[in-house]
Amino acid sequence: MITAETTTAQVRSALRRALPKNERPGLVLRAMDRLERASVLDAVAGPLRRGVQALPLSRDALHGKWLGHPVHPVMVQVPVGAWLSSAVLDLVPGAKVPSRVLIAVGLAGAGPAALTGWVDWADTHKEQLRVGLVHAVLNQAGVVFYAGSLGARLIGREKTGRLLALAGLTAIGAGGAIGGHLAFRQASGANHTESFPHLVSPGWHSLGELATVPLGRPERRMIEDLAVLVVRDADDTLSVIADHCSHLGGPLSEGTISDGCVTCPWHGSVFRLSDGWNVEGPATAPQPAFDVRVTDGEVEVRLRRGTPRRSRLALARNR
Repeated sequence: MITAETTTAQVRSALRRALPKNERPGLVLRAMDRLERASVLDAVAGPLRRGVQALPLSRDALHGKWLGHPVHPVMVQVPVGAWLSSAVLDLVPGAKVPSRVLIAVGLAGAGPAALTGWVDWADTHKEQLRVGLVHAVLNQAGVVFYAGSLGARLIGREKTGRLLALAGLTAIGAGGAIGGHLAFRQASGANHTESFPHLVSPGWHSLGELATVPLGRPERRMIEDLAVLVVRDADDTLSVIADHCSHLGGPLSEGTISDGCVTCPWHGSVFRLSDGWNVEGPATAPQPAFDVRVTDGEVEVRLRRGTPRRSRLALARNR
């Protein structure tokens, strides 16, 4: 005989298996680890990624360069908020019409949210591509369920409509959880140079003799344990910015230099050398930049504080 106590015990046991413990990650995290390593998804992710990248879109706007961080999480608030509110109204007598309106609002907002998500997804690593693909599939399933829910409600099949909405909310919730793994566990969309200013000690740091810095090509140097990109112009003007790209940590010192900018070799983000400003995405955050001086032939740099401004570094010479 199944009792309330038996059911409660089974639920607790399932949660213990699913959630992480001190000695092991649990079923959820193990499942996400398997998903990251699921190379079978590459057969779909690869062509889909190329298709998204080939679309004639304003990528900087869709990435959220204007906002300073990805715009996709902002856009997602519309469908998720509308559908969650609709679920609440389904429990309120006499709220059929408002619930339908909210479902329709969610469906209208799902398209722009999906578009920004796909654009971000196309500029990620293969492990993130796999996780993001499943995230998108679950969200698309949620959209299909909610479209069916609205259709059922409009022809008077209210019970069917509510069941489809519940299925849609479940799919959206699971997709959101995977999206959280993508954003926070895999750091997709995060600023990968945020910690840099906190790790550089105050004051001036030596980068070696000016004569050892090559002309016109990127050079990787170290400040304590931190990598920086150094570029020397023909007039001995030096530009120094953090070497790891703010988008996904790509090595800018392996990139190309053109028109006073460096292009990341991984996903094509472009940064201005003089102040680290992100000229083109997918990066939505600038690179930390350094003030530069030359003392007795030795290059010294100091972390520049504040928002990048459009200016050319002046090279101070102390003799």
